[in-house]
Amino acid sequence: MSQHDKIVRLTASGIMIALSTVLSMITLIRMPQGGALTPCSMLPVCMISIIYGVKWGLGTGFAYSLVQLAIDLSAALSWGLSATALAVSFVFDYIVAFTVLGLAGIFRNQPKWGIGAGITIVFLLKYASHVFSGAVAFGQFMPEDFNNIWVYSFAYNTYMLPELIPTVIIAYALCKVPSLAKLKAA
Repeated sequence: MSQHDKIVRLTASGIMIALSTVLSMITLIRMPQGGALTPCSMLPVCMISIIYGVKWGLGTGFAYSLVQLAIDLSAALSWGLSATALAVSFVFDYIVAFTVLGLAGIFRNQPKWGIGAGITIVFLLKYASHVFSGAVAFGQFMPEDFNNIWVYSFAYNTYMLPELIPTVIIAYALCKVPSLAKLKAA
Protein backbone atom coordinates (compact mmCIF):
# COMPACT_ATOMS: atom_id res chain seq x y z
CA MET A 1 0.00 0.00 0.00
CA SER A 2 1.41 3.37 -1.01
CA GLN A 3 1.80 6.32 1.34
CA HIS A 4 -0.99 8.08 -0.58
CA ASP A 5 -3.36 5.13 -0.03
CA LYS A 6 -2.58 5.11 3.70
CA ILE A 7 -3.33 8.83 3.94
CA VAL A 8 -6.62 8.37 2.06
CA ARG A 9 -7.64 5.50 4.35
CA LEU A 10 -6.64 7.38 7.48
CA THR A 11 -8.57 10.45 6.33
CA ALA A 12 -11.65 8.37 5.43
CA SER A 13 -11.48 6.64 8.82
CA GLY A 14 -11.28 9.98 10.65
CA ILE A 15 -14.25 11.33 8.71
CA MET A 16 -16.29 8.18 9.39
CA ILE A 17 -15.43 8.28 13.11
CA ALA A 18 -16.59 11.91 13.18
CA LEU A 19 -19.79 11.02 11.31
CA SER A 20 -20.50 8.10 13.66
CA THR A 21 -19.90 10.41 16.62
CA VAL A 22 -22.35 13.03 15.32
CA LEU A 23 -24.96 10.33 14.57
CA SER A 24 -24.49 8.90 18.08
CA MET A 25 -25.60 12.25 19.49
CA ILE A 26 -28.95 12.04 17.68
CA THR A 27 -30.96 9.99 20.13
CA LEU A 28 -34.28 8.34 19.31
CA ILE A 29 -34.53 6.49 22.63
CA ARG A 30 -32.36 7.06 25.71
CA MET A 31 -32.38 4.24 28.20
CA PRO A 32 -32.59 5.14 31.91
CA GLN A 33 -29.41 3.30 32.92
CA GLY A 34 -27.28 4.01 29.88
CA GLY A 35 -27.45 3.25 26.21
CA ALA A 36 -29.44 4.87 23.44
CA LEU A 37 -31.02 4.04 20.12
CA THR A 38 -29.26 6.23 17.59
CA PRO A 39 -30.03 6.32 13.85
CA CYS A 40 -27.37 4.33 12.02
CA SER A 41 -24.56 5.66 14.21
CA MET A 42 -22.54 2.48 13.71
CA LEU A 43 -22.87 2.51 9.92
CA PRO A 44 -19.91 4.80 9.07
CA VAL A 45 -17.43 2.70 11.07
CA CYS A 46 -18.92 -0.49 9.60
CA MET A 47 -18.46 0.98 6.12
CA ILE A 48 -14.72 1.42 6.71
CA SER A 49 -14.49 -2.31 7.42
CA ILE A 50 -16.61 -3.16 4.38
CA ILE A 51 -14.55 -0.92 2.11
CA TYR A 52 -11.01 -1.45 3.45
CA GLY A 53 -11.28 -4.79 5.23
CA VAL A 54 -11.40 -6.12 8.76
CA LYS A 55 -7.87 -5.15 9.82
CA TRP A 56 -8.43 -1.49 8.95
CA GLY A 57 -11.97 -1.70 10.33
CA LEU A 58 -10.83 -2.99 13.72
CA GLY A 59 -8.36 -0.12 14.02
CA THR A 60 -11.09 2.37 13.16
CA GLY A 61 -13.52 0.68 15.55
CA PHE A 62 -10.95 0.84 18.35
CA ALA A 63 -10.32 4.54 17.72
CA TYR A 64 -14.08 5.12 17.73
CA SER A 65 -14.39 3.26 21.03
CA LEU A 66 -11.90 5.66 22.61
CA VAL A 67 -13.85 8.66 21.28
CA GLN A 68 -17.11 7.27 22.71
CA LEU A 69 -15.44 6.55 26.05
CA ALA A 70 -13.99 10.06 26.19
CA ILE A 71 -17.41 11.59 25.47
CA ASP A 72 -19.14 9.51 28.16
CA LEU A 73 -16.33 9.46 30.74
CA SER A 74 -17.69 12.06 33.15
CA ALA A 75 -21.17 10.47 33.07
CA ALA A 76 -19.69 7.00 33.57
CA LEU A 77 -17.71 8.17 36.58
CA SER A 78 -20.91 9.52 38.15
CA TRP A 79 -22.80 6.19 38.01
CA GLY A 80 -21.59 5.13 41.45
CA LEU A 81 -19.98 1.90 40.25
CA SER A 82 -17.16 0.16 42.07
CA ALA A 83 -13.74 0.33 40.43
CA THR A 84 -14.16 -3.24 39.15
CA ALA A 85 -17.65 -2.60 37.74
CA LEU A 86 -16.41 0.62 36.12
CA ALA A 87 -13.51 -1.26 34.51
CA VAL A 88 -15.93 -3.93 33.21
CA SER A 89 -18.15 -1.20 31.79
CA PHE A 90 -15.24 0.59 30.13
CA VAL A 91 -13.99 -2.62 28.52
CA PHE A 92 -17.32 -4.16 27.46
CA ASP A 93 -19.58 -1.11 26.93
CA TYR A 94 -16.93 0.84 25.04
CA ILE A 95 -13.69 -0.86 23.97
CA VAL A 96 -15.13 -4.25 22.95
CA ALA A 97 -18.59 -3.01 21.92
CA PHE A 98 -17.29 -0.40 19.46
CA THR A 99 -14.14 -2.19 18.29
CA VAL A 100 -16.21 -5.15 17.04
CA LEU A 101 -17.78 -2.78 14.48
CA GLY A 102 -14.55 -3.35 12.58
CA LEU A 103 -15.62 -6.93 11.85
CA ALA A 104 -18.48 -5.74 9.60
CA GLY A 105 -16.40 -6.43 6.51
CA ILE A 106 -15.69 -10.05 7.39
CA PHE A 107 -17.81 -11.28 4.45
CA ARG A 108 -17.37 -8.20 2.27
CA ASN A 109 -16.46 -10.24 -0.81
CA GLN A 110 -19.69 -12.26 -0.74
CA PRO A 111 -21.85 -10.44 -3.27
CA LYS A 112 -25.39 -11.10 -2.05
CA TRP A 113 -25.34 -11.81 1.67
CA GLY A 114 -21.92 -10.64 2.89
CA ILE A 115 -22.80 -7.11 3.94
CA GLY A 116 -25.93 -8.12 5.84
CA ALA A 117 -24.21 -11.07 7.51
CA GLY A 118 -21.21 -9.01 8.56
CA ILE A 119 -23.29 -6.23 10.06
CA THR A 120 -25.64 -8.72 11.76
CA ILE A 121 -22.68 -10.49 13.37
CA VAL A 122 -21.31 -7.13 14.53
CA PHE A 123 -24.64 -6.16 16.08
CA LEU A 124 -24.93 -9.52 17.85
CA LEU A 125 -21.38 -9.22 19.21
CA LYS A 126 -22.02 -5.65 20.35
CA TYR A 127 -25.30 -6.74 21.94
CA ALA A 128 -23.54 -9.63 23.72
CA SER A 129 -20.87 -7.26 25.00
CA HIS A 130 -23.50 -4.92 26.45
CA VAL A 131 -25.44 -7.85 27.94
CA PHE A 132 -22.29 -9.12 29.65
CA SER A 133 -21.47 -5.67 31.00
CA GLY A 134 -25.06 -5.16 32.13
CA ALA A 135 -25.11 -8.42 34.04
CA VAL A 136 -21.66 -8.05 35.60
CA ALA A 137 -21.33 -4.30 36.18
CA PHE A 138 -24.88 -3.02 36.50
CA GLY A 139 -26.62 -5.70 38.57
CA GLN A 140 -27.20 -3.25 41.41
CA PHE A 141 -29.63 -1.31 39.20
CA MET A 142 -31.85 -4.30 38.38
CA PRO A 143 -35.49 -3.70 39.33
CA GLU A 144 -36.79 -5.77 42.23
CA ASP A 145 -39.41 -7.52 40.09
CA PHE A 146 -36.66 -9.30 38.12
CA ASN A 147 -34.97 -12.26 39.71
CA ASN A 148 -32.32 -13.06 37.09
CA ILE A 149 -29.69 -10.47 36.19
CA TRP A 150 -28.92 -12.15 32.84
CA VAL A 151 -32.57 -12.11 31.74
CA TYR A 152 -32.80 -8.48 32.79
CA SER A 153 -29.64 -7.56 30.88
CA PHE A 154 -30.81 -9.43 27.75
CA ALA A 155 -34.16 -7.60 27.94
CA TYR A 156 -32.70 -4.19 28.78
CA ASN A 157 -30.22 -4.18 25.90
CA THR A 158 -32.76 -5.05 23.20
CA TYR A 159 -33.14 -1.30 22.62
CA MET A 160 -30.25 -1.46 20.16
CA LEU A 161 -31.60 -4.23 17.94
CA PRO A 162 -34.05 -2.04 15.93
CA GLU A 163 -31.04 -0.21 14.50
CA LEU A 164 -29.88 -3.36 12.71
CA ILE A 165 -32.35 -3.37 9.79
CA PRO A 166 -31.84 0.22 8.60
CA THR A 167 -28.07 -0.13 9.01
CA VAL A 168 -28.00 -3.24 6.79
CA ILE A 169 -30.29 -1.68 4.17
CA ILE A 170 -28.32 1.57 3.96
CA ALA A 171 -24.95 -0.24 3.92
CA TYR A 172 -26.14 -2.49 1.11
CA ALA A 173 -27.39 0.54 -0.86
CA LEU A 174 -24.13 2.42 -0.30
CA CYS A 175 -22.12 -0.54 -1.58
CA LYS A 176 -24.09 -0.30 -4.82
CA VAL A 177 -22.87 3.28 -5.39
CA PRO A 178 -20.25 2.92 -8.18
CA SER A 179 -17.56 5.03 -6.50
CA LEU A 180 -17.83 3.07 -3.22
CA ALA A 181 -18.00 -0.26 -5.05
CA LYS A 182 -14.75 0.73 -6.77
CA LEU A 183 -13.09 1.51 -3.43
CA LYS A 184 -14.29 -1.83 -2.05
CA ALA A 185 -12.75 -3.69 -4.99
CA ALA A 186 -9.36 -2.03 -4.47
